[in-house]
Amino acid sequence: MPVIRLPDGSERKFENPVTVGEVASSIGAGLLRAAIAGKVNGVLVDLSHAIDHDADLAIVTEKDAEGLEVIRHSCAHLLAHAVKELFPEAQVTIGPVIDNGFYYDFSFKRPFTPEDLASIEKRMIEISRRDIPVVRKVVSREDAIAYFRNLGEHYKAEIIESIPGEEALSLYEQGNFTDLCRGPHVPSTSKIKVFRLMKVAGAYWRGDSKNEMLQRVYGTAWTKKEDQEAYLHRLEEAEKRDHRKIGKALDLFHTQEEAPGMVFWHPKGWTLYQIVEQYMRRVFRENGYNEIRTPQLVDRSLWEKSGHWDKFQDMMFTTSSESRDYAVKPMNCPCHIQVFNQGLKSYRDLPFRLAEFGSCHRNEPSGTLAGIMRVRNFTQDDAHIFCTEDQIQSEVSNFIDLLMKVYADFGFEDVLVKLSTRPANRVGSDADWDRAEAALQTALDAKGMAWELQPGEGAFYGPKIEFSLRDCLERVWQCGTIQVDFSMPGRLNATYVAEDNTRQTPVMLHRAILGSLERFIGILIEHHAGAFPLWLAPLQVVVMNISDAQAEYAKSITESLRQKGFRVESDLRNEKITYKIREHSLQRLPYQIIVGDKEVAEGMVAVRNRTGENLGQMSPEEFVARLSAEMAGGAV
Repeated sequence: MPVIRLPDGSERKFENPVTVGEVASSIGAGLLRAAIAGKVNGVLVDLSHAIDHDADLAIVTEKDAEGLEVIRHSCAHLLAHAVKELFPEAQVTIGPVIDNGFYYDFSFKRPFTPEDLASIEKRMIEISRRDIPVVRKVVSREDAIAYFRNLGEHYKAEIIESIPGEEALSLYEQGNFTDLCRGPHVPSTSKIKVFRLMKVAGAYWRGDSKNEMLQRVYGTAWTKKEDQEAYLHRLEEAEKRDHRKIGKALDLFHTQEEAPGMVFWHPKGWTLYQIVEQYMRRVFRENGYNEIRTPQLVDRSLWEKSGHWDKFQDMMFTTSSESRDYAVKPMNCPCHIQVFNQGLKSYRDLPFRLAEFGSCHRNEPSGTLAGIMRVRNFTQDDAHIFCTEDQIQSEVSNFIDLLMKVYADFGFEDVLVKLSTRPANRVGSDADWDRAEAALQTALDAKGMAWELQPGEGAFYGPKIEFSLRDCLERVWQCGTIQVDFSMPGRLNATYVAEDNTRQTPVMLHRAILGSLERFIGILIEHHAGAFPLWLAPLQVVVMNISDAQAEYAKSITESLRQKGFRVESDLRNEKITYKIREHSLQRLPYQIIVGDKEVAEGMVAVRNRTGENLGQMSPEEFVARLSAEMAGGAV
């Protein structure tokens, strides 16, 4: 006689085992119609799942986050079903849920065309309207392999053969289509109503470039049409804000095939880069960090001692000279320990903070490279804090305060926080990991911050707190991190003299706020759509003359502003002023100054802002005051 406990605290008793759907029906027909799945003791299950023991149960509807996940998972099956009906010779492989949607990989003799995608989406709508029951079946591994091999679905059979263990597997059947899946799924195809196929991309089978190239069909699915429309609008806006397009339009940077994953910074782009770097350099200086510089090439033996060689050697660029093997540094931590190790350190020297704009190289797969967001050569605002164990709390707390201020200065107020704990493949004792994880959690709780746990996502040498920015399009970018490391300092012989005169190993905190400067600048470009706040704008003001008669006055205004520290240029070309205004407006400059005969005669300037608003005439002193006030409201 199972007793079912509901979220409102009420209980229902049943004489026999009962399905989740039957419990929903006992509560009310309306709930049964809305039900998509259930959560039994916190585990997501189908409505057909039978409960034969006392349990906590929540009915999941489309209003719940889990409901949307089930719908998206089921929509991947709907996609595969439609493809098999239209193209029976296509083979299905895998189809998981991803952020905002799903995808499914197919093996097919020819590329899918845009017309194919339209036909597939139309068939998905038809299958949804058929209201086909989705039925879960449990079969043995041998029967599942035989079933898919008989269908000619060799990829599915291979997937099953690679699954460890001997337990039975679940298949989901909807009409004439059956797929291998853990589930859960919607009870009927009619529950999938709002979706859109987005694009086709290539994807290697099992992610290995030696295998066949499959076709990955991406889609999005929602519970409400207005949510999907809002998402598609954000995608359109993201396309307009693509940092690669804006970078080209504003002449900031470029990449090219001769240096894959490396950035060619143009003058204005390098100015932006330097503004960001110099801002962070001031942050280092004002918060007790000593900036250093360490070598690009380091002997392989150091990476072996640090543990990086075993974990990351495939990502390292290597070279040899005079019978010695070297690696181009993929991170800065081992080199910072070498600086710490120079000279005897006392407990009075701790915390000892070292910072570096460290240029790193990682051999990222070519298919993952994306503008300046994912590169092979990048610079980190990297720093390492060597401290005692009882200093961890205060250092982490101070770092969080600093990080939040930096993000706010760059225009990011919404920051998501996650605590990532020990992975399966790690170094160090469980006792060290216990202390490190507890230290980070205590620091977060002491700040009163909301945070999410990410079990198993820590670095191989220690747990970490990850800080992610939410931009103006609701996209989330993981940037900052602070990591507690009890292992690497000992591996590389770092010690200090404790108060009792014994030699002790310091704790090492790995920390970054922006992360990769290249990536962070890409985020800035997209967040601001290239219309940077005044303090960040590579070019803040352009001074334009109407005719040659005002050229000298325009030059004098330009030089005066430059002498006061503003980034300004003059445009004295023999072009119509309307042409020059339009051209500089496309560059999204904060301010344009126009000078004609009237401005020269009165010693004034006519000012326009980037929105096209005519701010009227003002004296050069008034304009400087305006700029200074606006700069004071920024980060500098």
